[in-house]
Amino acid sequence: MMFPFMTLDDETEITHSEMLEDGTVKVYLEKPDEKDCFHHAICYLPDYRWEEIIGFSEKEMKRYKEVVESVAHLIIEFSKEGGFDHAAGL
Repeated sequence: MMFPFMTLDDETEITHSEMLEDGTVKVYLEKPDEKDCFHHAICYLPDYRWEEIIGFSEKEMKRYKEVVESVAHLIIEFSKEGGFDHAAGL
Protein backbone atom coordinates (compact mmCIF):
# COMPACT_ATOMS: atom_id res chain seq x y z
CA MET A 1 0.00 0.00 0.00
CA MET A 2 1.21 3.51 -0.79
CA PHE A 3 0.48 6.48 1.45
CA PRO A 4 0.31 10.14 0.34
CA PHE A 5 3.06 12.26 1.84
CA MET A 6 3.58 15.58 0.07
CA THR A 7 2.73 17.58 -3.05
CA LEU A 8 5.45 19.95 -4.19
CA ASP A 9 4.88 23.36 -5.78
CA ASP A 10 5.53 21.91 -9.25
CA GLU A 11 2.70 19.34 -8.76
CA THR A 12 5.08 16.46 -8.04
CA GLU A 13 3.39 13.98 -5.70
CA ILE A 14 5.46 12.06 -3.17
CA THR A 15 4.04 8.86 -1.74
CA HIS A 16 5.60 6.09 0.32
CA SER A 17 5.01 2.47 1.21
CA GLU A 18 4.68 0.89 4.60
CA MET A 19 7.97 -0.44 5.93
CA LEU A 20 8.83 -3.51 3.88
CA GLU A 21 9.98 -6.81 5.38
CA ASP A 22 13.62 -6.01 4.61
CA GLY A 23 13.40 -2.69 6.51
CA THR A 24 13.25 -0.51 3.41
CA VAL A 25 10.62 2.02 2.40
CA LYS A 26 9.66 2.67 -1.21
CA VAL A 27 9.25 6.37 -2.03
CA TYR A 28 7.49 7.15 -5.31
CA LEU A 29 7.57 10.53 -7.05
CA GLU A 30 5.17 11.31 -9.88
CA LYS A 31 4.54 14.50 -11.83
CA PRO A 32 1.91 15.05 -14.54
CA ASP A 33 3.28 16.00 -17.95
CA GLU A 34 1.24 17.11 -20.96
CA LYS A 35 3.48 15.34 -23.47
CA ASP A 36 4.44 12.14 -21.61
CA CYS A 37 1.45 11.83 -19.23
CA PHE A 38 3.61 11.28 -16.12
CA HIS A 39 7.24 11.46 -15.10
CA HIS A 40 8.26 9.30 -12.16
CA ALA A 41 11.10 8.04 -9.99
CA ILE A 42 11.47 5.54 -7.16
CA CYS A 43 13.76 5.82 -4.15
CA TYR A 44 14.33 3.13 -1.54
CA LEU A 45 15.13 4.34 1.96
CA PRO A 46 17.23 4.21 4.06
CA ASP A 47 19.82 3.56 1.32
CA TYR A 48 18.66 6.40 -0.99
CA ARG A 49 18.76 3.93 -3.89
CA TRP A 50 17.10 5.56 -6.92
CA GLU A 51 15.51 3.53 -9.72
CA GLU A 52 13.21 3.99 -12.71
CA ILE A 53 13.88 7.69 -13.21
CA ILE A 54 11.68 8.47 -16.20
CA GLY A 55 11.21 11.96 -17.67
CA PHE A 56 12.81 14.06 -14.93
CA SER A 57 15.74 16.32 -15.77
CA GLU A 58 19.01 16.27 -13.82
CA LYS A 59 18.05 19.62 -12.29
CA GLU A 60 14.68 18.27 -11.16
CA MET A 61 16.27 15.13 -9.72
CA LYS A 62 18.81 17.19 -7.78
CA ARG A 63 15.93 19.05 -6.14
CA TYR A 64 13.88 15.91 -5.48
CA LYS A 65 16.85 14.13 -3.96
CA GLU A 66 17.36 17.07 -1.60
CA VAL A 67 13.69 17.06 -0.64
CA VAL A 68 13.61 13.31 0.01
CA GLU A 69 16.82 13.46 2.03
CA SER A 70 15.45 16.31 4.16
CA VAL A 71 12.25 14.41 5.06
CA ALA A 72 13.48 10.80 4.97
CA HIS A 73 13.33 10.49 8.75
CA LEU A 74 9.63 11.44 8.68
CA ILE A 75 8.85 9.08 5.81
CA ILE A 76 10.55 6.20 7.62
CA GLU A 77 8.66 6.97 10.83
CA PHE A 78 5.31 7.30 9.04
CA SER A 79 5.95 4.04 7.18
CA LYS A 80 5.95 2.28 10.55
CA GLU A 81 2.69 3.97 11.58
CA GLY A 82 0.57 3.40 8.44
CA GLY A 83 1.15 6.78 6.82
CA PHE A 84 0.81 10.37 8.01
CA ASP A 85 -2.95 10.28 8.62
CA HIS A 86 -2.72 7.23 10.85
CA ALA A 87 0.36 8.54 12.68
CA ALA A 88 -1.42 11.86 13.25
CA GLY A 89 -4.60 10.14 14.43
CA LEU A 90 -6.69 11.56 11.57
